[in-house]
Amino acid sequence: MPSEFPSISSLMAKKPVDPSIASSKPVSKTAGNDPTDKFAQQMKKIGLKEKEDTVQSTATSLGLPYIDLSAFPVSSESLRMIPEAFVREKGVVCFYSTADEIRVGCLAPSKEVDDFNYQLGERHHAKVVNHLISQNSIEHVLKLYSNLPIVKAITKDINITDEELAKFGEDINNLQKLQEKFIDVSVTDILSLMIAAALKINSSDIHVEAEENGIAVRYRIDGILHDVATLPKDQWKRFVSRIKLLSALKINVSDKPQDGRVTLILGSGSLDVRVSTMPTIHGESVVMRILHSGSKGVTFDELGLRGDAFNRLKKEVERPNGMIITTGPTGSGKTTTLYGILRTLNKPGVKIITLEDPIEIKMEGINQSQVDISKDYTFAKGLRSILRQDPDICMVGEIRDLESAEIAIQAALTGHLMLSTIHTNSASGVIPRFLSMGVKPFLLAPSLNAVIGQRLVRRICEFCKEEEVVDVEKMEKAKKILSELPEAEKKNVDMNNLHFYKGKGCEKCSGLGYKGRVGIYEIFTMTKEIEQIILSSEVSEYKIQELAVTGGMTTMVQDGLLKALDKMTSLSEIFRVTE
Repeated sequence: MPSEFPSISSLMAKKPVDPSIASSKPVSKTAGNDPTDKFAQQMKKIGLKEKEDTVQSTATSLGLPYIDLSAFPVSSESLRMIPEAFVREKGVVCFYSTADEIRVGCLAPSKEVDDFNYQLGERHHAKVVNHLISQNSIEHVLKLYSNLPIVKAITKDINITDEELAKFGEDINNLQKLQEKFIDVSVTDILSLMIAAALKINSSDIHVEAEENGIAVRYRIDGILHDVATLPKDQWKRFVSRIKLLSALKINVSDKPQDGRVTLILGSGSLDVRVSTMPTIHGESVVMRILHSGSKGVTFDELGLRGDAFNRLKKEVERPNGMIITTGPTGSGKTTTLYGILRTLNKPGVKIITLEDPIEIKMEGINQSQVDISKDYTFAKGLRSILRQDPDICMVGEIRDLESAEIAIQAALTGHLMLSTIHTNSASGVIPRFLSMGVKPFLLAPSLNAVIGQRLVRRICEFCKEEEVVDVEKMEKAKKILSELPEAEKKNVDMNNLHFYKGKGCEKCSGLGYKGRVGIYEIFTMTKEIEQIILSSEVSEYKIQELAVTGGMTTMVQDGLLKALDKMTSLSEIFRVTE
């Protein structure tokens, strides 16, 4: 044992037993009178001594220090380092602690114990020394917990009060002031400020990236990344260690991607944050996604669907079987659309099961299951299990391969309503995508009810909205697209009097001119013409698009322009997203 550490014997000699937690054994009035009792006690002592000798020998062979805690003076401060439940589950105890050193005992060394000791040391900024102990030592220490008034449990929650949010957020009216705020706060408050500011300005993701000369902090607001601050490089290690500790990630692993989750305890409730780390050339990139799991969420009527598209989809959603597919790139609101549909369908007498990766929004009355690839729980295997649970409605986060596609189609054909997503650029690309996976055309055609293509565009801020002067080229382009609208929509547009709007930028929208997002959609339902194309050998994205438009589909860009005319978004935002 290193010379700078006091020896175990000196600790026992110098440190008195804490009288508040000292263990004592009741003395029988007749103790010592019965020879049988004396013999049993003597044999018990011999048995314990043999077990301690065995543990000591094992410790020597492993190169670990050994200690018998049955008579060791364990302080209440040391007990509070590790909660009783954790001691019972993992067999790890803390028996000595100072400002610089923590000594723990374990029943058996393992990688899990090493990781825990490392985190314990990082939490208290102290060196952790591991010892091998016996089951008898564990049981002795567990008896001491009963005399503690309160045992402080280790938690991975970040407690941020409403007062702290107000303190950090009172001066954050625009992104430019954030840099000043980060300079003023201490290193320990950086994470709280980072999250408080994100909540104040409605950021969905916080990106913290190690660069050559500093740490870049960026917020994703309404789908767009904004640089908000640069932190000193010397703060990187402490920040990463703290966020990893809170999200139950391995602090000593920096060369592999890791994923975790942490809960924010707010005065008004709790909020989940999904944490992802990935190694980069200058350190690690950390992304924190704020999941508003307790929020009300949008309903089907609030999705932004309009006119004939709304009526068509509503009719398909009310059918008892078939498949409804949403498509679009990552971050296009597909999951939000599916949740909006599920909220409409979530009624007494209906069983709904979802299979997600990950579960981003928790919903009452719905059975939600999370895919875990590490445990071989895939979408395909989960989907098979779902069907054995006798559901009425199934929602699968994503159809990724032929196996899951075939099971989903079979479910749609056998009396289930199946909701899912698939990655394509437009609604018309869904059918060719299914066929390229190897799905049989004669099964796909009768199973598909509706396909939804979508994007998210930023809403103009209501507090700084003003009419925009549009250049001639953009206006002519908008008129050409609107002239091709279905007659039902076209009759409501005055082609000679088009007005578009923008946001000027104010404190309410952090100077961006936008606040919030709305979906733009293109939706087609199955028709005889599309079904015939699927069954033929002439399937193409262009042909499906043509038939859908002929059948009355409003395209995504047309839907966006109609929303721009309704003062919901800007012309430039529509062209940015759709082109």
